[in-house]
Amino acid sequence: MSNPSYQLDHVCLAVRKIAPARAVLERTLGYRARTEPVLNTRQQVVVQFMQKEGSLDIKLIEPAGLDSPLVDFIKRSGGGLHHLAFKTETVADGVADLESKGAKIITAPQPGEAFDEAQIAFTFLGAGLNVELIDTDARRNVIAAAIEATRSSDV
Repeated sequence: MSNPSYQLDHVCLAVRKIAPARAVLERTLGYRARTEPVLNTRQQVVVQFMQKEGSLDIKLIEPAGLDSPLVDFIKRSGGGLHHLAFKTETVADGVADLESKGAKIITAPQPGEAFDEAQIAFTFLGAGLNVELIDTDARRNVIAAAIEATRSSDV
């Protein structure tokens, strides 16, 4: 296995409800919705990506129900930074590399519903750092206006 590279892709914020958090990001920092909310049944959360030209995406996650593991996280922390997501060549190689460096694997590679079933994994690096690994740019339920905005900024 070669030494994988890691590129920060997005920051994930855990919130009680997406709509008020989305409104705050839009009103105060100029973000806009990149995707419609997506129910992620595997992690028991609802996910919505926010975007702003020249900035990293912000992923908002809310518990999908009272039995979601995210409920305990929000009760303990009040919400806020949940994880950093890094893009790497392949999720499997990234997981093997981080595990060899002492990271704890929280969720082994599996399809990610918010990423159109591309592989994702979650690791804990230590020192309070949760990391999601992805190897795709795909997002499920991208809003048409977000696609147009991306195309016009590429010109």
